[in-house]
Amino acid sequence: MAFKAAPLNSSFMLAGIIGFIISALYIYNKNPSWGFAFGLVFLLMIIAALISMAKAKPAMPNYNKRKK
Repeated sequence: MAFKAAPLNSSFMLAGIIGFIISALYIYNKNPSWGFAFGLVFLLMIIAALISMAKAKPAMPNYNKRKK
């Protein structure tokens, strides 16, 4: 079974970046174990978005075809 990357929205990456920043700066200072857990989840979201940008095919298969 081959690996197929799914195309993700740019808002998915934005949510990962904002979530990681909030986790690292605010939640980690209040409770380090929860801050680490949330930071790890949001970091994985960022990595998934980067893989999607590099490997996924566009969601519109007929985008390059011209209408006649």
